[in-house]
Amino acid sequence: MSKQLHFLTHIASIIGLSLLVSCDTKHSKEDFSAYFGGEIINPKSKFVLFLKDNEVLDTIYLDKDNRFLHKFDSLAPGLYTFKHYPEYQYIYYGKNDSLMLIINTNDFDNSIVFCGRGHEKNNYLMEMFLANEVDKSNVYDLYFRDSKDYIKSIDSSYIVKKKIYDKFKSKVDWDLSFDTIALASLNLPYYLKKEVYPYAHKFITGKNVINELPKDYYKHRDVVDLDNANLSNFYLYQKYTTALLNNVVFTEKKGNISEFDLENNFDKLEIVNNFIKNKKNKNSVLHRMTYFYLMENKNLDKTKDFVDKYLKYSSDKEMQNEIKEIYSSFEKLKVGNKLPKEEFLHKNNQPVNFEELIKRQTVLFFITTKAESNFEAAHKKVNDLKLKYPKTDFIAVDLDDSIEKWHNKIDEMSENNITEIFAVNYENTKKKFVIHKLGRTIILNADGTIKNAFVDLFDVNFEDNLK
Repeated sequence: MSKQLHFLTHIASIIGLSLLVSCDTKHSKEDFSAYFGGEIINPKSKFVLFLKDNEVLDTIYLDKDNRFLHKFDSLAPGLYTFKHYPEYQYIYYGKNDSLMLIINTNDFDNSIVFCGRGHEKNNYLMEMFLANEVDKSNVYDLYFRDSKDYIKSIDSSYIVKKKIYDKFKSKVDWDLSFDTIALASLNLPYYLKKEVYPYAHKFITGKNVINELPKDYYKHRDVVDLDNANLSNFYLYQKYTTALLNNVVFTEKKGNISEFDLENNFDKLEIVNNFIKNKKNKNSVLHRMTYFYLMENKNLDKTKDFVDKYLKYSSDKEMQNEIKEIYSSFEKLKVGNKLPKEEFLHKNNQPVNFEELIKRQTVLFFITTKAESNFEAAHKKVNDLKLKYPKTDFIAVDLDDSIEKWHNKIDEMSENNITEIFAVNYENTKKKFVIHKLGRTIILNADGTIKNAFVDLFDVNFEDNLK
């Protein structure tokens, strides 16, 4: 059977399933039942997570054919997300929608096909998402252009996507609630480009264009509803508000482009507190901003006042507790401290004793078999560093949920002279060591104390930390 015929067979089976659950059943006004199902080709795990506002509502397991079907007895109309690790995507439900999808994890976003009741709305969201992704991949070169050429280019792109919106809206009878999401998918990427351009252009060219922009350049700010609670956790709203805050502060400071400058971030907290009135939206923006500031800021001595200010303005206890936990973990990773206690295993499954293992300057670098290219790139770089810095030890710390996968990967590697250890509770290790992206390393002194807990292995200046 050819690959194309095989794929069509998958599609046909899902369409059949969608017809089964999306037939024209009449629903009462009180009935908010809905279906979610589909098939995962090349699954990475045995389940799909279904979420609302980052909270898991259901864990839906795949059957032996990698298919799933779940009935919700009551599902309010709105925007949700589904996740099949490590990928996720948005999905919109109208009242009593029955949505089926097919995904190939080898090309997650591009492979998604929706069918069933409500499929048109979601296929629109996917088409806009993919169009925005293409734009995003090309936008860097546009930042070099002068303001007139830049505006002309983004206006042209907007017109093309507006036609997609008009085409779908003319064919699909969607309500005002979905139209809010549909318009956000069209407009927010365009507004985002407008906000990013002034400071991106300054960063890469050194030229300040603030005074060259047309008087109506920011007219979109008059129509964006920052208090629309339906958008609070939508990724485009989050990206737009981040760019808006950066640009407002950049403009006020007449070209100060330090995104993680403490004073600039204090100003952003004030702006959010003063201009976003909806509590859900305000808490979401404050949390996202504070989270990324903490993750990227390397000056631990100046974070307490910032966190205190965040806690003063935020009213979401759960979000506050997460920020408090992160800050507490940062405090424990200060220079001169010992590593937090965590359980690790050697390749022979014997427990790791850091008191015995650390004998001289040591670099811990964190990896996962789920990111194969990074796994291999990290090992390659470390093997090169070992030759240049023979008096420094290097330890690979694996953050996986399966020790068997780790063992198999290590066994596949030839001529590997790097010490490899496995984090028994990888989620706990990520929290305690504040690991949120690949490439993170922690450098220890010979006595096991922390020399620098926040270094990127792939930073061009990484080797300065080893001298």
